[in-house]
Amino acid sequence: MNGSNRPGPNILITGTPGVGKSTMCRLLAERSGLTWLEVSKLAIENKCLEEYDEVYRCPVLDEDKLLDGMEPAMQEGGKIVDYHGAEFFPERWFDIVFVLRADNTILYDRLVARGYTGKKLEDNIDCEIFQTILEEAKASYRDEIVHELQSNTPEEMEQNVNRICQWLEQWKIDNK
Repeated sequence: MNGSNRPGPNILITGTPGVGKSTMCRLLAERSGLTWLEVSKLAIENKCLEEYDEVYRCPVLDEDKLLDGMEPAMQEGGKIVDYHGAEFFPERWFDIVFVLRADNTILYDRLVARGYTGKKLEDNIDCEIFQTILEEAKASYRDEIVHELQSNTPEEMEQNVNRICQWLEQWKIDNK
């Protein structure tokens, strides 16, 4: 599956919870006309959640079932995939990957406002400090398609959306 065989590119927007993925994906979908796939919602709708993790206070994702369900949509192209992980998606699905990052102080406040506490809060802050999602993306996809974007302010969010829209225009030119 490569970009030239699809009417639109597939984009992965990833990053630690709280960095602004969903907000950015919503804005990008509105501006670009691409279809936003919220993996967390797809997992619920397609019954891809297994037992409950008491430590993190969330259900465990059945990745294989999720990927099987997503495959037809990804083959169509024109998708923006929004998820806090990057390593389990097939590389062939994406034309470009954006890893959103946020300052730890800003991220901490965002996560506390969401109700994160204890180990879940600590582990997500550590994930950002140690660039875990960025490193996953770099290990899972070709270097030239992985891009790190700062997402601390509404202005940075707007700049990021503009940057991706410019990339989309170039993709359309290159894949006519």
